[in-house]
Amino acid sequence: MLPDRLKKTLRFYFITDDGALDFPPLEQVRIAIQAGATIVQYRNKSFSSRFLNEAAAIGDLCKCNAVPFIVNDNILLAKAVEADGVHLGRDDEDPALARNILGPQAIVGLSISNPFQLQQSDLSPCDYIGAGPVFDTQTKPDTKKTIGLVGLEAVVKASPLPVVAVGGIDHTSAEACFNRGAAGVAVISAVTRAENPRQHAVQISEVCGCSLRSALASPWDDEFVLIDKLIRQAPSDPYLKVAPGDDASLLQDLSKPVITTDTQKEGVHFRLDWQTPQEVGRKAVESTFSDLAASYAAPVSLFVNLALPPYVSDHTVEALYAGILKALGKHACTLGGGNISAAHRLSLDLFAVGQGHDTIFPVRSGARPGYGLYCTGPLGLARAGLESLIRKDPEFANLIAKFKSPTARFDAANVLADNNVTCVIDISDGLAGDARHIAAASGLSIEFDFSFWDFDSALVSFCEKYRLKPEDMVLTGGEDYELLFACSPSIFEKIRKDLPGVYQVGRCLTFQGTHLLNLPPGIASYQHGKK
Repeated sequence: MLPDRLKKTLRFYFITDDGALDFPPLEQVRIAIQAGATIVQYRNKSFSSRFLNEAAAIGDLCKCNAVPFIVNDNILLAKAVEADGVHLGRDDEDPALARNILGPQAIVGLSISNPFQLQQSDLSPCDYIGAGPVFDTQTKPDTKKTIGLVGLEAVVKASPLPVVAVGGIDHTSAEACFNRGAAGVAVISAVTRAENPRQHAVQISEVCGCSLRSALASPWDDEFVLIDKLIRQAPSDPYLKVAPGDDASLLQDLSKPVITTDTQKEGVHFRLDWQTPQEVGRKAVESTFSDLAASYAAPVSLFVNLALPPYVSDHTVEALYAGILKALGKHACTLGGGNISAAHRLSLDLFAVGQGHDTIFPVRSGARPGYGLYCTGPLGLARAGLESLIRKDPEFANLIAKFKSPTARFDAANVLADNNVTCVIDISDGLAGDARHIAAASGLSIEFDFSFWDFDSALVSFCEKYRLKPEDMVLTGGEDYELLFACSPSIFEKIRKDLPGVYQVGRCLTFQGTHLLNLPPGIASYQHGKK
């Protein structure tokens, strides 16, 4: 999570109370989230396997409402219920172990009582500090000596990480904690043991500056109702003779139907803590249509199969489809239909139908010795954007946007088609991987020529900051979705008049015993099978 977003997330930090009578933790969380809680920690000091479903249900509710879900003390439980992170005490397991098990994007918190403990702790695996107990608390009768507001301020000043004030905090004391520099306040008994938990949760939310939710999103549970909602939004078109809603859709006759498929899987292609559902939907369409662009085919209809986990709400699916429909509208394409199934993780399987070009169908095998190898735009930007998100670095917003919001290059495809270019591929696997596809299919070698490359300035700045090589990012980075093509130098001179951003990346030679020449050691193409 990016630092600025993390600070906002920590603002109203609700912790469940397994000792509250007749007030189960799931109901506690419902009230807290609706009141405006920004993060939830599941704490159960007597946890056993019989509470696993309780923890999972709370996690699903949090994810449905885009509230990060943290598990207290138990790294393996956090892993089992796919929590967003874990909070550890100084006497619990090592934060470095939590980082190793839960991954680079997990939120890892550590309890600290004073600056000395802070100095003695390795904070490199951590994202935030929980400082306290600030005041006496009902939920931990064996608690350590309180540190008070002075102690809280001392930890805040000494900590390089945002600090959450913990222990005995309610709506009357929260503001004082913020005044001492706390990024957030952790609340338990002020809500869970109040006569009116909802009222007290709202009061704390107001002090935190958080907004009440008008309603809670719940996990989806009715496939047919959801499908009806989605197909009502689907655009109609003359190509679609029988629209979604029947067992199958009927398209008008296509003289040259072109078919492509793609898959977008959560945790592999996207993360909902990085991208909004709308962004995920738009990107899924653009990446699928990029194959049609590389085939000189105009999009006609798209079919989408959704695999939905229990933590996804109807609202999230509708937002996902809003992004899909926006992209379809941009390309004047219909939604032909799809399907919905329950699953463990969110995924989209897309099937697109296009109308092919009247005379040309470009292929990977169309390169010839003597041709140049060219690209329609800058490369490596999406990879750098992905790395920025992984490194939690918000500085390179333009690079992050390139990762989140690619564009299928139909504009460039039209220019290439007008010039009878017959060898094209879209760059989804990185320049090295996709150039190898062309070389192998065409039975030749491709020699990269770095003297022609003009690196994007933002990419150069990113690489300078992290001591990376721009050429490595270009060669290995995927999901730029520019078009890579081979043609004669004379044809290229005509193309560059209509595509100013086009440039040469190499040349095609007779086979030299290996398909790629001048490839730096250790370079491998982007692998969609890896997280």
